[in-house]
Amino acid sequence: MSRRKRKFQLENITIEKYAAEGKSIAYWEEKVLFVQGAIPGDVVNCFVFKNKKDWAEARINEVVTPSPLRQDAFCKHFELCGGCKWQMLAYDQQVIYKDQQVHDQLERLGNIEIEEYLPIIPCATDRLYRNKMEFTFSNKRYLGKEDMEARLPFEKNVLGFHAPKVFDKIIDIETCYLQAEPTNAIKNFIRQYAVDNNLSHQDIRMHEGFLRNLIIRLNKKGDALVNIVVRDNDQEKISGLCNALQKEFPAITSLHYTVNGKMNDSIYDVEVTHHSGEKFITETLGDLSFKISPKSFFQTNSKQAEVLYNVVKDFVGQTNILYDLYCGTGSIGLYLAQNCKKLIGVETVEDAIADAKINADNNKIENTHFFAGDVIKVCTTSFFEKHGKPDCIVVDPPRAGMHNKLVQKLIEIAAPRIVYVSCNPATQARDLAELATIYAIKKSQAVDMFPQTHHIENVVLLELK
Repeated sequence: MSRRKRKFQLENITIEKYAAEGKSIAYWEEKVLFVQGAIPGDVVNCFVFKNKKDWAEARINEVVTPSPLRQDAFCKHFELCGGCKWQMLAYDQQVIYKDQQVHDQLERLGNIEIEEYLPIIPCATDRLYRNKMEFTFSNKRYLGKEDMEARLPFEKNVLGFHAPKVFDKIIDIETCYLQAEPTNAIKNFIRQYAVDNNLSHQDIRMHEGFLRNLIIRLNKKGDALVNIVVRDNDQEKISGLCNALQKEFPAITSLHYTVNGKMNDSIYDVEVTHHSGEKFITETLGDLSFKISPKSFFQTNSKQAEVLYNVVKDFVGQTNILYDLYCGTGSIGLYLAQNCKKLIGVETVEDAIADAKINADNNKIENTHFFAGDVIKVCTTSFFEKHGKPDCIVVDPPRAGMHNKLVQKLIEIAAPRIVYVSCNPATQARDLAELATIYAIKKSQAVDMFPQTHHIENVVLLELK
């Protein structure tokens, strides 16, 4: 038997339909060909980088004939940046494909029957919807194909995003359409200030250089929290930059800096220093207010989070004892607290639980109890016996879905109702297939939280048979 070629080119491949996770499907030599960056109706030349017995995976090199659905991207960084991969597709079509993805994955992967699919809820705005952005400084820029052909140098101080699958070079971002102003103005001001004042950018590979990261958070009112992350505690440089920023941008109501000399960019284990203004900004979800500090965990799309939480609230209804597993900072549970007599929240990250308790106190919500620890270790039989058998359980796990031990525990506890919130319908389908042994899957509601990307949230209501 001849050995299959692993990597090669294909020409004039017609894209037939959308698959999932931003990939589309074509057919080649009786194989299913998953193509990245293509949309149904495209005719493309593509590079096959995975070739299995029954399927292969490729990415497009050239669009020979564009699909009628294809449109021009609105961002000049689209070809390089991996953030908004669906700009070439009109937003109303993105929503159709996302809804299709949920149906396909629940039915095909989970092989489960959904009694009612509710129409997907699109985002009110398809741009400028994020409340948090993180940019990276680097002395090495990422070059695209045209830049390489023009023999541009890699060595240049830049501020932007990591290129997909490249850890040590940064795409220099001039304008990003994910977060409202003054984000771009702040970012571009710092870029120029660094040039004028000879502030070195980090060398990511060598772990050198002064400027490391820039984190900007905005609330719905337009208040800005800015955290500048540097490698060295050089107070003259830090004060100069912070004072210049505060003078230039009155919208910065909370300004901080962080000295991070570690090998990695995580700041959750280092101290953040408050420079000026308030120590936090305040965001609202419905009637609740949340203090957002530099390390706070919070939903990335504030306006659409309210929409998502209202779906969860409707599915939960009125109940006595409500459990919120993978509760994060407690935002979902607190949003539902008035609909129950007792709320139990469990979350792995201790800092998130600390925020949840603060948020409960700030909103004068007294029927909540939050616990830090691994969900599958905390949620034992004795834990449920101590705090009361749940009338309803809300689960909002990470992309990997629930641990099978927790799924089995939920089956053992047999709460009358479960509301499953997921950012990954594929792993949600896997878990639902297990739960369907004793639960009926009553409703499914997709909510788009991240326009211009293939990501989709889905909420499912389960009721005990």
